[in-house]
Amino acid sequence: MSLPQIVTPAAWQAARDALLLKEKDATRARDALNAERRRLPMVEYRNDYTFGGPDGPATLLDLFEGRRQLIVYHFMLNPGDTEPCFGCSMVADSIPHLAHLHARDTSLVLVARAAYAEIAAVQARMGWSTPWYSAYGSDFSADCGISDGFGLSVFLRDGERVFRTYFTNGRGAELFCNVWSFLDLTPYGRQEDWEDSPPGWPKTARYEWWRLHDKY
Repeated sequence: MSLPQIVTPAAWQAARDALLLKEKDATRARDALNAERRRLPMVEYRNDYTFGGPDGPATLLDLFEGRRQLIVYHFMLNPGDTEPCFGCSMVADSIPHLAHLHARDTSLVLVARAAYAEIAAVQARMGWSTPWYSAYGSDFSADCGISDGFGLSVFLRDGERVFRTYFTNGRGAELFCNVWSFLDLTPYGRQEDWEDSPPGWPKTARYEWWRLHDKY
């Protein structure tokens, strides 16, 4: 198996310092992008959607749990699915303790199109504690642009009025999975066929290696 070039400590430090300058530029660019995101306009949403939850029917307002902000991860679990999406499952595995978000007046929930009984079975199997709701029979997922895929929406509440401020999907949602973030720091990276890596680095097709955490 090919290995990275071996150099002296001084040469390594020089290369690391050069990369650090680019990393700092990327951090400042991300800060600027976040500032622009905070200034996006918003669109008002209905607040009468009905969700299935652990305590019975819930409204979109209920999902806020009294907080001003709400992050919704649209989890790819459709009615009748026998297994949850591997990628969405890695995202769910990466969700931090919600107390840190709650401290900033922000709630986070998972929402899927499957019936709540199907959701509860997956949640129990995988050991996830993040609040999870069913949009089965509701227009919520379709109104968010979700058919059978995944994505992430952000909502802001002003009294009983609800506004959607942000949405992303595809690779935009991978920011929320620390599995990829950690692998990006390693020499071999994610080891997927789309990456720009030196010849001989280990690679497999994307998605091929993903598993539920109880299937490795």
